[in-house]
Amino acid sequence: MLAQQRQEAILERVRRDGGVRVADLVRELGVSDMTIRRDLEVLAERGLVEKVHGGATIAGSAATREPGFAAKSVRQRAEKEAIARRAARMVRPGSAIALSAGTTTWALAHHLLDVPDLTVITNSVRVADVFHRADRPDRTVVLTGGVRTPSDALVGPVAVAAIRRLSVHTLFLGVHGMSVRAGFTTPNLLEAETDRELVASAQQLVVLADHTKWGTIGISSIAALEEANAVVCDTGLAEDARSELEARVGELILVDPVPRREAVAR
Repeated sequence: MLAQQRQEAILERVRRDGGVRVADLVRELGVSDMTIRRDLEVLAERGLVEKVHGGATIAGSAATREPGFAAKSVRQRAEKEAIARRAARMVRPGSAIALSAGTTTWALAHHLLDVPDLTVITNSVRVADVFHRADRPDRTVVLTGGVRTPSDALVGPVAVAAIRRLSVHTLFLGVHGMSVRAGFTTPNLLEAETDRELVASAQQLVVLADHTKWGTIGISSIAALEEANAVVCDTGLAEDARSELEARVGELILVDPVPRREAVAR
């Protein structure tokens, strides 16, 4: 049984029974105590379960729970920084791009401050603020407007109407989760609608997602995996997840947070 399949089986058991014991999982799945504990660590890191002494219990609904920007910004910092650094190399001077809301796209914004003649469309208050603080006359930033979410995204009909009139070369999209079945997802219904409009406005879709996003499913889908021209992730991504993404996205780019290396899987 692959790690992802085992973790899905564990999660299903937790959701059914409300909790599991490590000893029971070792016996039922026929793997070591250490393997189960690693699986629980992965699920807890994704916010799907809460670890307790000797096992795990169900967490709040991960499909609809939306952590605030501050809470997300301290997770996988090294991975997000490496992903942002690599994604910045895909931006050419004089181009028009869009950045969705998210802590990884926020990290990317910092790496774009020296790119000349840049036009940036964003529905992220945080991303817009990065560019505002480093004001330069050859850069245009369009903040969509809309209703503010816990992750500091602007969403809803105002944001959708603003984006619908625009066209960009590349969208850099941050996501809550990604999976074969649901594609790229978010826990916020209005944000999903806004992100779908961003996808429609762009000639190319580049998804920025660290390895913990794999297997996490938000309540609403933004796009199928096949719609991504590229996914920039880190080398912590499991082998089975790599295979699934390689088969479905245009290009899978993996970066190693330390040291600074990268691997183009396809």
